[in-house]
Amino acid sequence: MICVLLLLWFFQILFLQKFYENIKTTSTNNAVAEMVEKYRKSDVTTAEDFEKLADEFDMIALDNDFSYMITDSYASKLIHENDHSISYQFSRRQLQELVLNANVSGGITSVQGNVGNSKVLTVCSLLKNKSGTTTGYIVLYSIITPVNTTITMLKQNTSVIMLILVVISLILSLVISNSISKPILKITKASKKLANGEYNVQFDGGSLIETQQLAQSLNYASAEISKIDELQRDLIANVSHDLRTPLTMIKAYAEMIRDLSGERKEKREEHLKIIIDETDRLALLVNDMLDLSKLEKGEQPLNYTTFDINSKLHDIIERYKGISKVMGYKINFTDNTPVLVKCDIVKIEQVIYNLVNNAINYTGDDKQVYITQTIEDDYVKITVTDTGKGISEDNIHQIFDKYYRCEKTKREVIGTGLGLSIVKAILKKHNFPFGVQSKIGIGTSFWFKIKRDNETICTNEK
Repeated sequence: MICVLLLLWFFQILFLQKFYENIKTTSTNNAVAEMVEKYRKSDVTTAEDFEKLADEFDMIALDNDFSYMITDSYASKLIHENDHSISYQFSRRQLQELVLNANVSGGITSVQGNVGNSKVLTVCSLLKNKSGTTTGYIVLYSIITPVNTTITMLKQNTSVIMLILVVISLILSLVISNSISKPILKITKASKKLANGEYNVQFDGGSLIETQQLAQSLNYASAEISKIDELQRDLIANVSHDLRTPLTMIKAYAEMIRDLSGERKEKREEHLKIIIDETDRLALLVNDMLDLSKLEKGEQPLNYTTFDINSKLHDIIERYKGISKVMGYKINFTDNTPVLVKCDIVKIEQVIYNLVNNAINYTGDDKQVYITQTIEDDYVKITVTDTGKGISEDNIHQIFDKYYRCEKTKREVIGTGLGLSIVKAILKKHNFPFGVQSKIGIGTSFWFKIKRDNETICTNEK
């Protein structure tokens, strides 16, 4: 604002006289050139022709506010003038000097002088006919009137305008700064509450779009932090439960060995087996937590190898025969042709195991688990389906979150509860597509796709 006012002051007041003089001089010279060109192109043979041309010259002189006269080729005889007083502005000597300068320059010559407080611009030019013969001279006399009165008026107007603009800018600055600072102060105050754990705090962005967007982002962040905080508490409770149960059993059976079965080999072996199983369960839980942390931090590099996924699925299902016989679970595999894939075999095995374990834990009373292998373009799609209660649409998008559990209770047949989080981390690290579909009362299907190795021909036979 200040820069604009300063520019107005300089250009409208300080330099106005200079601008006016330059513009007046330029317009006068251009008008002379136009009149000379008209004279050259015209065919003046009679008095009527000259009068018609003189009328055009008078209009140009009127539009540009100057007086002029036309003399003969010797500058001794006045032929035409639009102002009867112009011939008295020059002495014979001055007129001869103008004509001489015009002849020397071969065209137009301009001279500036002063008359009282006014500047005067005098222009003299040769008049030539079509053949290029000089037939006379045109002499212009233009007074450059001082614009002191105009400058004084502009100075007063500009001063008033500057004062009004300064007042308006101050008022606007106060209003804008207040509209910006108030919501920012509110957001800062609410942020401190959020930092102290008040996740239900609401951020108000005021009327500005920018602060509204900031408030919306912070409200979203607050809601997400609240969810994560709740899920973290659930995780701590779940992990604490998972740790407390085996620790309690280890302690109880260790005391039993010490107090009761120390001398009885059969009982001692039974109790020691339970202690070992619970210790393995603890180790599995800790390892899963460490693996998940390393995967998310990128500390576990991928070791890509090429192998037959069909054969690998058969091997994994074979290893579940023990639990199938003991607990009655049945894993149904829809067979497909051998196909080579390229990925980290150890990590993908872990994905398959975790999905199968999850299906076993959540399948229906019929204890059926279904695995299918299909080929889709450059991918092999693996789907693991259970016949459980299903997952609602409100919860399905959270199923892979590491702090999320779809149900507060489940059949703890195998696994640690972190399987799906590990699945997500491994598949994202491979950049493989994955997802889940579920229908309430029917079951849930988890799927993922592995990139095929099209450069190698699979020759394995089942």
